[in-house]
Amino acid sequence: MVEYIILIVVLVVFFAGVGGSMLLRPRGGRGISRREAGRDLTSGTSTDTGAGTGTGTITEEPPSRAGPAAQTLAPPAPPVPEKPTLEKPPPSAGRMVRLRARLARSQTGFGNALLSLLSSGKLDDDTWDEIEEVLITADVGVAPARQMVEDLKTKVKVEGARSPAEVRTMLRTELLSAVETPASRALRTERHEGRPAVLLVVGVNGTGKTTTCGKLARALIGDGHTVVLGAADTFRAAAVDQLQTWGDRVGAETVRSDKEGADPASVAFDAVSRGIEDETDVVLIDTAGRLHTKTGLMDELGKVKRVVEKRSPVDEVLLVLDATTGQNGLRQARVFAEVVDVTGIVLTKLDGTAKGGIVIAVQRELGVPVKLAGLGEGPDDLAPFDPETFVDAILGGE
Repeated sequence: MVEYIILIVVLVVFFAGVGGSMLLRPRGGRGISRREAGRDLTSGTSTDTGAGTGTGTITEEPPSRAGPAAQTLAPPAPPVPEKPTLEKPPPSAGRMVRLRARLARSQTGFGNALLSLLSSGKLDDDTWDEIEEVLITADVGVAPARQMVEDLKTKVKVEGARSPAEVRTMLRTELLSAVETPASRALRTERHEGRPAVLLVVGVNGTGKTTTCGKLARALIGDGHTVVLGAADTFRAAAVDQLQTWGDRVGAETVRSDKEGADPASVAFDAVSRGIEDETDVVLIDTAGRLHTKTGLMDELGKVKRVVEKRSPVDEVLLVLDATTGQNGLRQARVFAEVVDVTGIVLTKLDGTAKGGIVIAVQRELGVPVKLAGLGEGPDDLAPFDPETFVDAILGGE
């Protein structure tokens, strides 16, 4: 009897063990331990990676990325801006000669009128009055026009010139005398005393200061100089961006402030400091356009120059004048010259409807030379001013 009881107990224990083991075996899979069976399978943190190995071990994997709900997309990388291709500007030498034909087209009316009047068979008082009127109309100015007429009268009486060739030679000599000036037309653009040359560009709104700065930077780099541009026209964001574009094209560094309305004197000071640190040849500073009738704005321009000179002397102050404004440009020039001691004139738009006499008038008024002439809209249409080429273009000769 005891043996039967023991046999029944053994059978019960055996079948109980087999049944529990079957309950713990997943359908179509292998068995796992009771210890692992006690884990919360709804957590999704355990998967069986030992299938087919016979080891029965459990390894944890990161959450599945297969489903769209669980997938996380990284934001696309921002596009890398392409660096602009550096341009190689031509040297400034010979630009005035190359642009002579363009200049002649707009000035021959002035020259032809003078040649026609002087070549007439009878030079009476009425004819001389007409000659004076032509000179005044060409923006030579009243006083310079009268002086030229008196000089021409004397030469005609003394030399008795009448042939077209003789008249042309006489007029060329007189115009050259009026255009010439004892002051040097050379730009001071060489390093000296261990520092860069500092050029300050000033003028009223709309004369083309920023464009002139960009063109001048191109010309200087074409001549082999290194240039730092100072974007001190902080009141116009477009002017700062425009100057930056000019600099990027030719490899000139632009010092600017990203804050609109920043102190222009501070930007100019930083530009000069950068030029000194980098041992640059030239620092070219573009200032804000201002009305010459606004005292506060003119005082601020004086401040820019004073602040810059705490870091380095200013070698050139270039006044940009629109050649089409005529005598109004002279009034602007007088005020600027009083505030910042102008050393040279840049005449822009000299190729269009401009009247060449403004060259004579502005030099006579300020006592400073025209150093640069803007003869078009192209990037290389800024040239060192050459009196002989200018006068020959006016007269339409060789």
